[in-house]
Amino acid sequence: MITNRTNGPPPSKRLQRSGNERGRRTRCKATDPVARRRATLFAVFVLGIAGLRLGSAQAAEPSAINGEQLYRHYCAQCHSKSRALRAPRLEVLRRMQPQDVLDSLEVGTMRFEGLQRTADQRRAIAEFITGKRLAEEREGKEALVGRCSNSGARFDPASAPQWNGWGANVDNGRFQPAQQAGLTADQVHRLRPKWAFGFARNTTLSQPTVVGGRVFVGSQRGRIYSLDMANGCLYWSAKVAAGIRSAMTIGLFANGNPPRYALYFGDFSANVHALDASTGAQLWAARANQHPMARITGAPVLYANRLYVPSSSTEEGSAADSSYPCCTFRGSVTALDAASGRKLWQTYTIQQTPHPTRRNPQGVQLWGPSGAAIWSAPTVDARRGALYVTTGDNYSDPATTTSDAILALDLKTGRILWSRQFTRQDAFNVACMVGASAECPEANGPDLDFGSSAILRTLRGGKRVLVAGQKSGVLHAVDPDRRGAIVWEQRVGRGSALGGIQWGPAADNDNVYVALSDIGIKLKQAPGAGLKVELNGEQGGGIFAYDLASGERRWAAPPAGCGQRANCSPAQSAAVSAIPGAVFSGSVDGHIRGYSTQEGSVLWDFDTAQEFKTANSMPAAGGSLDGPGGGPTVAGGMLFLGSGYGLWGGMPGNVLLGFSVDGK
Repeated sequence: MITNRTNGPPPSKRLQRSGNERGRRTRCKATDPVARRRATLFAVFVLGIAGLRLGSAQAAEPSAINGEQLYRHYCAQCHSKSRALRAPRLEVLRRMQPQDVLDSLEVGTMRFEGLQRTADQRRAIAEFITGKRLAEEREGKEALVGRCSNSGARFDPASAPQWNGWGANVDNGRFQPAQQAGLTADQVHRLRPKWAFGFARNTTLSQPTVVGGRVFVGSQRGRIYSLDMANGCLYWSAKVAAGIRSAMTIGLFANGNPPRYALYFGDFSANVHALDASTGAQLWAARANQHPMARITGAPVLYANRLYVPSSSTEEGSAADSSYPCCTFRGSVTALDAASGRKLWQTYTIQQTPHPTRRNPQGVQLWGPSGAAIWSAPTVDARRGALYVTTGDNYSDPATTTSDAILALDLKTGRILWSRQFTRQDAFNVACMVGASAECPEANGPDLDFGSSAILRTLRGGKRVLVAGQKSGVLHAVDPDRRGAIVWEQRVGRGSALGGIQWGPAADNDNVYVALSDIGIKLKQAPGAGLKVELNGEQGGGIFAYDLASGERRWAAPPAGCGQRANCSPAQSAAVSAIPGAVFSGSVDGHIRGYSTQEGSVLWDFDTAQEFKTANSMPAAGGSLDGPGGGPTVAGGMLFLGSGYGLWGGMPGNVLLGFSVDGK
C-alpha cells in the first residue's frame, strides 16, 4: 500500500482562505487520486529528465570505458527491467541525443549519479545508450553562419528600446510601457515572424534579453548568443561550462570612452558570469552557492552596482536514490560586487545549518533542514531598501517556516526582515513519489512551492502591493509595508506539483494577469518501451485578470483547447508578458496568443510548433512554450520568443523567433 499525507482539504475546497490555515494531515490509500497523481508525476519526472540511476549491481566490474558493459553493470537494473515507474526503458532513451544524456549526468538533475563515474565512462554510457557518437554533434555549429556584416558596430544600450532582465524592470512586473514596447494593442493582430535563429536539436533557451538593438539568449548547452534585433544575424557567441536557464541582465561595467557594459547571468553549476556585452569576452566568474547540487534558474538582478543572485538545486531529485544522504542544500541569495564578482553577503533561506537527523534502512545518514530553493528572480524595493524572493519547498525533515514563502531581505546586509509562509509542512522530495520511501520526509508535503517572482506595484492612492502566484493555484497579494500582511488571495486553479501558477504573472497599473497551468498527464504502456507520457488535451489552461487593489476578478479567458490533436495540452505554464492594452501568454500546445486587457478576447494567435527557415541556416522548429525561457519579451515594435520545451511530455524545439508587424 502506498501511503501519502495530504495537507488539509482538497485544493478545490481551499478557495480564498489564508494559506497558513491548513488542516491535519491524513494517510491515504493508493486508490486516492492524490496518490495516483503522485505516481504519475514521478514517472513523468523520470521520463522528463531521462536520468540514469547508476546504482549498485552484482555483476563483475565492467571495463573502464566499454559503454555497453557500463550500462549493463550500473544502469540495466532500472532501464532494462520492468520497473517502469522508476526509469524509462532503453528503447525510450535511444531517441535522445548523446549530449542530452551527458548533460544530465554532468550538470543536470542526475549529477549525483554521474559524478560517481569518470568523464570517459559518462561519455561511453551516453554513446551506448543513444547509439550515436558525441563527435557527430559539432560544438557551436549554429554559430558558424549568419554573421552580422557590421560585427564591429559599437554597442550602445541607449540606442534602442529594451527589455532588460527577467521582468523588464527590477519590480518584475513583466509590463512594457508604450514607449519601450513600440507596439500597440491595435497592431498585435499583424504580428508575423520576421526572422528565426536555429540551435542544436532539442535545445531549451533562456528568456531573450533585448538591449541596444541586440537580443541576448543562453542555451541549456552553455552557449550565449548576441543577435541583431532587426534581422537575427549573429554578432558573437560564447561558451561556458554549464547550461543556462536564467534570463540575462546588462549594466554599465566600467566608466570609459566609450563606456563598457557587462552581460550578467547564472548557470546550472551555480556560477555567475559577467561577459563583455560587446564581444562576449569574460570579465569575471564567481560561484554563488557552494553546494554540489546548486544551480541558478532565476535571473540575477542588478541594482546600484550590486548583483543579487538566487540559487536553486537539483537535490530534490537526487533523494530518489536510497544511497544519497538527503539533504543538505539550502536556497540562498548572494550579493556580488558587479564590477569584480566579489561576494558582499550571502543569506540562506533556512537559517539553521543542516544536521544529522536519522538513518534510512540502508544505513545512510539523512540530514535536515534543507530546501527552500529560490527558482525565480528577486524583486527590488528601492523605497524600503528591501529585496523580495519567493521560496520552494523543504527537501527533508524538519519542515521550516521559510519554505513556500515570500521573504524580505535588507539590500545592504542581507538580513531577513520578514517572512510570510503560505503552505506549512511542505517537506517533499522525489522519493515521496515512489510511495513508502525511506528518504521521504515525515511531512510528505504537496510540493506546492513558488516558481514565479513577486511583483511590486503601487496602487492608485499610494498604497503598495506585492503579488505572487503559487503552484497551489492561488494568487497572493501582501502588503510590503506591513511585513507581508495578506491583502487578498484568489484561487485561480486547482494547483499541482507542475502548477497551478507556474512561471509568473504580469501586472500593469490596474490589473494582474495570471496564466494557469493545471496540466494533465496520462500514461500509457508502450510495448517494449515502458511507460509513454501523453498530455491530456482537455485539462489545464486559461488566463485571468484580477484587480490589483481588491483581488476582484475582471475577466477570464478559457483555454483554446486541443481538439483532436494527439499528445497536446492547453496548459499555460509559461510566464506572461504585457503591454498597454494587450497581454501575451504561451501554451504547451505551442501557441502564443495575445489577449485584450479589457475583456480577455484573443487578439492574435500564432502556432510556433512548425518548421522555420533560419537566419543561420540551421534546421529548426518550434514546440511547447514552457519553462523559465517560455515567456515572450517585447521591445522596439517586436516580440521575441524561444520555442521548444521537451520536459513533462511537451514538444521539444530549437528556435528563437523575432515577430514584428512587418514580418514575412
